[in-house]
Amino acid sequence: MSNSMGITSYDYVEFYVGSAKMAAYWYAKGLGMDIKAYKGPETGCRDRTSYYLTKNDFKIVVTSPLQPDTYDIQTFLQKHGDGVKRWAYQVKNVEHAFTSAVQKGAVPVVKPFLLKDDNGVVHMATIKIYDDTEIVYFNNEQYKGLFQPGFDEPVQKIQLYNEDSKLLYIDHVVGNVRVNEMDQWANYFNQTMDFETFVDFGPGDISTKYSALLSKVVRSKDSVIKNPINEPYKGLKKSQIEEYIEHYHGSGVQHVAIATDDIVSSIQALRKNGIEFLEAPETYYENMRKSGRSPDETIEAIERQGILCDFEDITGGEGYLLQLFTKPIGDRPTFFFEIIQRVGGAQGFGQGNFQALFESIEQDQAKRGNL
Repeated sequence: MSNSMGITSYDYVEFYVGSAKMAAYWYAKGLGMDIKAYKGPETGCRDRTSYYLTKNDFKIVVTSPLQPDTYDIQTFLQKHGDGVKRWAYQVKNVEHAFTSAVQKGAVPVVKPFLLKDDNGVVHMATIKIYDDTEIVYFNNEQYKGLFQPGFDEPVQKIQLYNEDSKLLYIDHVVGNVRVNEMDQWANYFNQTMDFETFVDFGPGDISTKYSALLSKVVRSKDSVIKNPINEPYKGLKKSQIEEYIEHYHGSGVQHVAIATDDIVSSIQALRKNGIEFLEAPETYYENMRKSGRSPDETIEAIERQGILCDFEDITGGEGYLLQLFTKPIGDRPTFFFEIIQRVGGAQGFGQGNFQALFESIEQDQAKRGNL
């Protein structure tokens, strides 16, 4: 199906962080990314510094303030800590995407504008999403530089020795929102960007003996973009979504899922690079063996790396999803990454793993005293 907004892919995710230089080193070392471009005093920017990192088509920007009056970044960090400020959709026509979204009810933040230098032009516009988060409509097809005007070669050439993570691109971006906000934001995506609700998990669908949540997945009608949205639901103890909202102080991006076509090698490399992952319950692989279903990678291979597997019955064949979640990457128990591999046309989000996943998260919540 066609995408009426002209969205062709995710482009980049931008994090606001306390120290962009230190964060860039962590991403380069931990996730095996390359520091491609830099913006700061040496390039003429006096109030902030940014690093642009890539691994294949997975792209991020980390930005930190240089001045006390760099208001937008300072206030974000004071309230939320390190986190996702915005993510970008690559679109065919920025003016069309922005105008169409705003006419249908999207809240504008920055109207369409151009950035130019000797390498060409970049088109951008921004709308509002969860609380202090933004979505950027982005087009750099006419730009031949490293990223966008204002960025130049990194000032320092950092030589890192790390394992190849084989990460490819952004698979989906997940938001955590307050009670009674999930439907509001799902409708916001569907109405303003011509998305559709793909999956809807109601009361009792996602729960453990301690906690529960509600979730909807909205996506573009050609499935290029997928944005799950979670909200808390009543349970005996504090859910992971409640913990996030409490420590993040609002709604925002909970995690970004990064695709790979060899998750066993990816997780093995990421572990060697120092990335910490959640641990599956002890009975998880035992139960998988009892089910009689096994991925091509073999149960032993995924068990060694702690990878979760969810089978999907798909017309014409059997697909499955392999996934694993990092522990929160910052001091606050908020943002984390998911590493994901889709096999045989799998389209889901690991529904069969929810029980094991949330038990793993609850183990860490208990250690933090937040369960």
